Amino acid sequence: MLRKIDTFLLCLLATVALATVAPCRGAGVNLFNTLAIVMIANMFFLQGARLSRRAVAEGVTNWRIHLAILSCTFVMFPLLGMGLHRLLPGMLDSAMWTGILFLCCLPSTVQSSIAFTSIARGNVAAAICSATLSNILGIFLTPLLVGLVFNRHAGSGGGGILPIVLQLLVPFIAGQVAQPWIGGWAQRHRKLLAFSDRGSILVVVYTAFSEAVTQGLWHRLPPAQIGRVMVMDTGLLVLALGLACLLARISGFGRADRIAILFCGSKKSLASGVPIASVLFSPSDIGLIVMPLMIYHQVQLFVCATLARRFATQAQEPETG
Repeated sequence: MLRKIDTFLLCLLATVALATVAPCRGAGVNLFNTLAIVMIANMFFLQGARLSRRAVAEGVTNWRIHLAILSCTFVMFPLLGMGLHRLLPGMLDSAMWTGILFLCCLPSTVQSSIAFTSIARGNVAAAICSATLSNILGIFLTPLLVGLVFNRHAGSGGGGILPIVLQLLVPFIAGQVAQPWIGGWAQRHRKLLAFSDRGSILVVVYTAFSEAVTQGLWHRLPPAQIGRVMVMDTGLLVLALGLACLLARISGFGRADRIAILFCGSKKSLASGVPIASVLFSPSDIGLIVMPLMIYHQVQLFVCATLARRFATQAQEPETG
């Protein structure tokens, strides 16, 4: 059974459509920029508050599987992106290649990586710790990788490393500090707070695409270019899945661990990517840069949902290797 398009992506598409027909202008630009900064900081604060210190500690104990997943996320992907760029430089324009390379520097998803690992009868505990650790390290590593991949100082497009520290890291640490007092409340209201998290992303997307539309986004991004981005995203995911599977097998992991490596090591986080992009890049560029990430988000959900169901079916049979 094919996975239907997820509700959040529909909201993203609706937000892009709204920014296209009614972009914010004038005083509204400063208002939405300020609102986006506040909501991003609040999102990372709540992430810190929701994450127990025990989970942080456990995230570094099963080092072998975590090393494999983090290697896929922060080493394999950037190398794949740079390799594809060198091999097929003319397939996409410079802005789309920037988006592809930025995508390759991002951490893994959390919720969907865990969900697909669970459906496929994989190592859920390892998936929880690895995906969580990936997102924590992504706050530090993604800006550094962007700097290395683009051969520039991290965050040069968004005013240096200080905005990363102030908007992402400081709120996360503050959330960890407050976790003993508000962690229980945050856990009990995860669904309510998820609306806040997703709302912050929608605000960032609306602000970014409003700026991009006023700068002539759709004149710079014809339909043929979007089609090529879809092909590139799909090819990137297939390569990532294949290499993650190969790494897991040659490293001698069991079936449950291989599944966790496969799903955690091949996914990229839209929830982390959009806020980080808003800090690293100038507002006029964000709309184009996050487009490959938005497309990859849906492609990975479709492909990984299909794989998870197949693995679940195979799990009912005796393991042969």
